[in-house]
Amino acid sequence: MSSQQATPELKKWIVEQAQAGHKPEVVLKTMLDSGWHKEVAIAAMESTLQVHLDQQVASAAAAVPEVAAEMPAALAVPDPILDGSPLYLDAGDRQVCVLQTMLSPRVVVFGNVLSDEECDQLIELARPRLARSLTVETKTGGEEIHADRTSSGMFFQRGENDLVKLIEARLARLVNWPLENGEGLQILCYQPGAQYKPHYDYFDPKEPGTPTILKRGGQRVGTVVMYLGEPEQGGATTFPDVSLEVAPKRGNAVFFSYDRPHPTTKTLHGGAPVIAGEKWIATKWMRERRFD
Repeated sequence: MSSQQATPELKKWIVEQAQAGHKPEVVLKTMLDSGWHKEVAIAAMESTLQVHLDQQVASAAAAVPEVAAEMPAALAVPDPILDGSPLYLDAGDRQVCVLQTMLSPRVVVFGNVLSDEECDQLIELARPRLARSLTVETKTGGEEIHADRTSSGMFFQRGENDLVKLIEARLARLVNWPLENGEGLQILCYQPGAQYKPHYDYFDPKEPGTPTILKRGGQRVGTVVMYLGEPEQGGATTFPDVSLEVAPKRGNAVFFSYDRPHPTTKTLHGGAPVIAGEKWIATKWMRERRFD
């Protein structure tokens, strides 16, 4: 694998594919089919496309100075304390493993966030209350059934029971963010074929219903997805912009933050289709201020 290197010709080809509108996963598959090792191919795509994007942004800003003015202002975000690259973090009542980190976007994969018993309890408490999952309707500020989201789910109110209180306090300490800035815990169940197509968690400022949504706590600035039940196959959390997949390992969690409601955060993500088995997750969204 070490003998393979990203040549100027390869980088030029990657940029040409991006300009032609080909999705990153398609470009990656083509490279793998051509004999490139996966690690080399991913690294070449990330570095090449980031440079290409930076050049595009710089050119656009130079040509149209108003572009920078239109960019939403950056917000403070949750951020685990990872100075010194620790292997473990103290989450108050348990030690949590740091399994993987990424700076751009800010993604951290944690292990041992939940015990098997806590996963089972959340599932059993949620099961009788499951209904077809809704998405936020940003045109009105309400909720709606959306074809891109084919799971079943429910919400616990913040602090609804002792188990929820315990987990919420743990997460607040883990990601270094006030507990009262968190939304209620959402539990989702994905049967075979169910998925959540790539999307952003922040609320689009251009949508007419967003001002209504923002009255309760402001923008979303961070997400924690915890895995409660493992499917036999499929169901990864995907980040298409950076070719990252996080396996839905029971008890683990993935955290990511986004400092402004804009695609430059590279936090486009989705739940890949479950191929076999049943996938359960618990999602916690963090707002910029107290959520009531």
